[in-house]
Amino acid sequence: MKLIFHGQSCVEIRLQEHTLIIDPFLNHNPQAVVKAEEIKADYILVTHGHGDHVGDTLEIAKRNEATVIAPNDLARYLGFQGAKTHGMGIGGEFAFPFGKVKMTLALHDSSYNPPGTTENIYTGMASGFLITVEGKTIYHAGDTALFGDMQLIGKLNEIDLAFLPIGDNYTMGPRDAVIAAQFLQAKTVIPMHYNTFPVIEQNPHAYVEGLAAEGIKGLVLEPGQHITL
Repeated sequence: MKLIFHGQSCVEIRLQEHTLIIDPFLNHNPQAVVKAEEIKADYILVTHGHGDHVGDTLEIAKRNEATVIAPNDLARYLGFQGAKTHGMGIGGEFAFPFGKVKMTLALHDSSYNPPGTTENIYTGMASGFLITVEGKTIYHAGDTALFGDMQLIGKLNEIDLAFLPIGDNYTMGPRDAVIAAQFLQAKTVIPMHYNTFPVIEQNPHAYVEGLAAEGIKGLVLEPGQHITL
């Protein structure tokens, strides 16, 4: 499989028969090197309702007739907007045609502000995803603080690749994200959710060096770059 990082928290996963995209914030993302209209996907996974995660979900979903997998309250809202959705709850797991998805805890808020309005719509709990496809397990933490049950996630799952936020201010910062990587015991860790806005500016290479000091393999992907599992 091929995993492409598109900046912020957006990850595209190309499998043999399906393509997934997580948190497709593209058209208004200053880091992204692709536009939403270039994306072809069968499934869209959205961790929570903030605009830099919902992003271009509705446009991509409607154009591709893709299924949106999201926390149930957010899925219901996106369904009201015309998307085909599959809602899930924290701790729930479901077998899709491409593989299994388990929704995990994320310590973060979640609301959606429709563009051009001052409305703020509650969209349930924020989440992360454990995605098991083609014999590999990928953990996308979503926007989250460090939490102790990451140790349990690491104990119960053999994680091949983990995407962890390092931006600080809204999520955990680099120091806590090193601890998260220790808890998860993933084979490889890729930082995300940094440098898109001034308030979350970080040095991802320094973070990877911090991982290496603890014996953990880290990798920085620039927007548009990919890794093959």
